[in-house]
Amino acid sequence: MSAQRFTWKIGGEAGFGIVTSGVLFAKMCAAMGRFTADYNEKPNLIRGGHNIHQVTVADEPVFAVSFSVNLLLALNRETVFLHLTELAPGARVIYDDDKAHIAAGELARTDVLLCPVPLMKLTQEAKGDEIMRNTVGIGASLAFMGCAFEPLEDALKKTFGRKPDVCTQNIAAARLGFDYVRAHYAHDLLPCMLGANTVHDKIVIAGNEAMALGAIQGGCTFYAAYPMSPSSSILHFLAAHDHDTGMVVKHAEDEIAVINMALGASFAGARAMIGTSGGGFALMVESLGLAGIAELPLVIIEVQRPGPATGMPTWTEAADLRFALHAAQGEFPRVVLAPGDVEECFTHTFLAHNLAERWQLPVIMLSDKLLGETNRSIPPFATKGMRVDRGKMMSEKELEKAKQFHRYALTDDGVSPRSIPGQKGGIYLSNSYEHELHGYSDETGEMRIAQADKRMKKLAHLLPEMPKPLLIGEKGASLTFVTWGSTKGPAREAVVRLNEEGMKANMIHFAGIWPFPVKEATELLNAQKHLVLVENNATAQFGGFIREQTGIHIEDKILKYNGRPFFSEEIMATTKGRLN
Repeated sequence: MSAQRFTWKIGGEAGFGIVTSGVLFAKMCAAMGRFTADYNEKPNLIRGGHNIHQVTVADEPVFAVSFSVNLLLALNRETVFLHLTELAPGARVIYDDDKAHIAAGELARTDVLLCPVPLMKLTQEAKGDEIMRNTVGIGASLAFMGCAFEPLEDALKKTFGRKPDVCTQNIAAARLGFDYVRAHYAHDLLPCMLGANTVHDKIVIAGNEAMALGAIQGGCTFYAAYPMSPSSSILHFLAAHDHDTGMVVKHAEDEIAVINMALGASFAGARAMIGTSGGGFALMVESLGLAGIAELPLVIIEVQRPGPATGMPTWTEAADLRFALHAAQGEFPRVVLAPGDVEECFTHTFLAHNLAERWQLPVIMLSDKLLGETNRSIPPFATKGMRVDRGKMMSEKELEKAKQFHRYALTDDGVSPRSIPGQKGGIYLSNSYEHELHGYSDETGEMRIAQADKRMKKLAHLLPEMPKPLLIGEKGASLTFVTWGSTKGPAREAVVRLNEEGMKANMIHFAGIWPFPVKEATELLNAQKHLVLVENNATAQFGGFIREQTGIHIEDKILKYNGRPFFSEEIMATTKGRLN
């Protein structure tokens, strides 16, 4: 374990505050000036099953959680043995020997230190319920890290401040765990004291929350969703803040209603966004085509999970790329963005709203469970220079001056003037039929070609506004990872660590998927010595898409599709094994 980096993990049965404890631990470390990244696993159960939350803490920015665990807080016996192979040499394991006895020699690891702490007895001493064992364990963890108690006390006050009695109990429980370790394990503390060069002005935020904030910053005024893991927290976040933002937030009866409500809101002049996962997006496909032919702006957030069908609802995968690119019958322009970290979740959701209205089309944001539900500590989002652009939205004065309003006028850039209901002189017909300039049905071949060409020409004109492929690391590296979406984080960690070991590596990250920047991508990819594709699916969908667009075939691939995310260690190990 580096003195500048360590990983903490809590595990136990669902329903005992595993995720809450993990986020609390991350926020505490961030308040101490550290950088954090975390990851959680939970089965598709309301209660029961095995849950974990894992947090990597460092003095320098952390882009993804590490696989190797230095400090394990096990709330049951199962946790110790399930994660035994993840424990780094010298790791400490906090567990309650009264509740989860481990016999001498049973662990089969001599390089790991078992540290029994009476979690339940200390919880009872604090007059707390059984669930409060996690707080005792966090206090014990902080002591093993060699840190002061005050940061945890502050974090507990922020978390439970509205419930004074609960807050007092949690602080007492944490203090008992902290003092117990200081008294019984003074010589077994971890050598993980972090340096003093830290940044305290940070937020701890997950991708779903960052996209919600990006929508707020982007002037979104209508959001609809039907709860579907792993996108549901966007709905929860926006609903909790609707009074502050003025946004209309609708929990609809199903996904078909979701997209049709949003299209109605968009038609009425609202900036509209919806959220779902792959199965919900499948139900929305017919109305996605309606957005295409009616040229209605709409932002669609699709937080991916393993499919097909119900698949694995609470796990991660990125296998909906081709679906997003081609969903709905016929041909119409769309934008597909795939943010790779929480910063891009914020900036690209803001961008998505501007693109949707400027170019009057649907914008699909592809995220996944890993990016959507797990947190990183980062500086607050920079918003200077962000300006809402509503495109060719006609004002009352502009409509009054216009001799005639043609909603589907044939224009050089493919974007026609747009009005909203109630504006004098802005009447038009909007439906699912091919149409002429006013929106009335027209099945002549000439008008069909004219309208189809008008719509499709938007792609070439909007391409300069798309995120460009990003080269991360030094030029001239012997190895270049190619990523899209959430693989950015673990690949970036691998680049950093490979370079620390003397192996020259960099990466190319794509967040702007469609329209694809063919020229920039071709030049950048061809300039690299050895390309390695990193994808969280079974068929290398993005690799095939790159070949389709550029003719470049990336032969070396690292694919993962077991519902778990990539860790930097496995990317490094696989790469070294192949190159050697």
